[in-house]
Amino acid sequence: MTDSHSSLLQSALKMALGALSIESTTIVIERPAEMTHGDYSTNVALMYAKQQKMSPLALAVQLVEQLKSQAIPGIEKIEVAGPGFINFYLTAKAINNALADISTNQNYGKSELEKGKKIVYEYTDPNPFKVFHIGHLMANTVGESLSRLGEFAGADVQRYCYPGDIGRHVALTIWGFRFMDESMPEDTVSLSEKVTFLGKAYATGAQKFYEAEKAAEEKADDSVEKIEFKKFELEVQTINKKLYDQSDEELNKIYAQGREWSLEHFEEIYALLGTSFDRYFFESQATKPGLEIVRANTAPNGLGIFEESDGAIIFPGEKYDLHTRVFITRFGLPAYEAKEIGLARLKYDAYPYDKGVTVTANEQNDYFKVVLKATQLLFPEIGTKATHISHGMLRLTSGKMSSRTGNAISGESLLNEMNEMALLKMVERDMSLEDKHTVSKQVGVAAIKYTVLRQAIGKDIIFDPEKSLSFEGDSGPYLQYSVVRANSVLEKGKKENVTPSLVAPSVESDKLKAGTLDWAGGTLERLLVRFPEVAAYAYSENAPHHIATYLMELASTFNSFYASTQIIVKDDVGSAYRLGLVEAFTKVMNKGLWLLGIQVPAKM
Repeated sequence: MTDSHSSLLQSALKMALGALSIESTTIVIERPAEMTHGDYSTNVALMYAKQQKMSPLALAVQLVEQLKSQAIPGIEKIEVAGPGFINFYLTAKAINNALADISTNQNYGKSELEKGKKIVYEYTDPNPFKVFHIGHLMANTVGESLSRLGEFAGADVQRYCYPGDIGRHVALTIWGFRFMDESMPEDTVSLSEKVTFLGKAYATGAQKFYEAEKAAEEKADDSVEKIEFKKFELEVQTINKKLYDQSDEELNKIYAQGREWSLEHFEEIYALLGTSFDRYFFESQATKPGLEIVRANTAPNGLGIFEESDGAIIFPGEKYDLHTRVFITRFGLPAYEAKEIGLARLKYDAYPYDKGVTVTANEQNDYFKVVLKATQLLFPEIGTKATHISHGMLRLTSGKMSSRTGNAISGESLLNEMNEMALLKMVERDMSLEDKHTVSKQVGVAAIKYTVLRQAIGKDIIFDPEKSLSFEGDSGPYLQYSVVRANSVLEKGKKENVTPSLVAPSVESDKLKAGTLDWAGGTLERLLVRFPEVAAYAYSENAPHHIATYLMELASTFNSFYASTQIIVKDDVGSAYRLGLVEAFTKVMNKGLWLLGIQVPAKM
């Protein structure tokens, strides 16, 4: 297998360096980006040339001489390249042996990097009473892919979601009812109408409060504007406190109904995105433990991790070169930070993990630096295992799409728009209307997910709906279509009674037709056997874009093979092997697309 080849090369290089009286501490073996540069490459000559007072090229030549004398199993050719790199080429037999593993090993590509480890991924975290916005869609896409990479690395993975079901946004929503002509929807209306009403109520309340706040700026305390704003502020604060205290029966009833509608609607979105959470922790659950932990660790009575300041309780971040943040407000209510502390305790007690990952937008980076530092001081056994991974923002190309929910396009509306655009592409397809709707949803989701995951997750993304839906380019639908095309070839093979086989026939066979076979050692084969290492590297770097890049190169190579090669040829012994390559391609692509959270349609 490829892993064993890497290990063999490590040992061979160590011996070669030793033969030249070079004590090696670090030996890096990599897969070259260019297929023409071999299957493996090393820069050891560049690393050790200076201490040997030699040029890297001269040292590389000597090392290659030593390496060739060892006759490394599975290596056909070793050569010096560039300023001193050493490239290694596998034999066709070694590649063919690795290919065979694709068809026989159901777990092909999986590693044991994290075998026996428990990893928790918390992501998405939408707020009931508010729309599912693009940030939630981004976090879900990234978090789901990272969690799948963790599973593929052998870990026992738990997926958590932390909905913000209490707080000022809920109070603003309920407060906003009074400024609307509508009342709470009846149970008989659709779920979509119910959540639309909640979204309008929040937008109304938030806008009314903002306008009053702006109008009161720089006004005298006895001005009409200032008095009105203070009145609004007290009303929202009172609703918020009653919700925390659960002291108002009518308020609790409205809250419970709205919360139920929101959570039910979120489940519809998760189903579309292919996410199933193992457990939900709610802000309302984290409130009490968060308050208790912070107060118990506040000076002078506690450990002094937190301090009192103007009636509030703060974490003095400047002591640790961080921001100082409020954990409990002067009204005695927990800020998000305090609830995060309660959440940290709840999550770990529920599932004592070896690694805890929280995925949010990078605008929360500074916030999480403070929260994680406070957690480390409070609970070292938790804080040292917790980490925050942030993603960039998704921005739309101007004039391409319009929102149905207001000035900002929500994640849900983007999903709906992409679904409708994909459905238009299905109009001329020979399939039932039901199949068209199913496929359009899968294609729309793939378009978004691939665009998000094709580049490093910390970067902002410019989303072009038309390009993202292309069947002929750098897109998720292109990858899906490539697999559907390959599956159609496999169906043809069944009809022609050709059984896929990855055992390559003899090159010397006079029954083979020139130009009809991509022999073991060809580009497609070499790419297919790289998958396990790509998956392991993507996990170790928290970088799904390595999977996306690999799949795009693999799909492009396959499509070139498909266009230039007659795969099934009557009475040609190479047909079974070529069909075997097609089957291997579908298996690797399916695994890789699963890692990105992308489904493959039955047809397109």
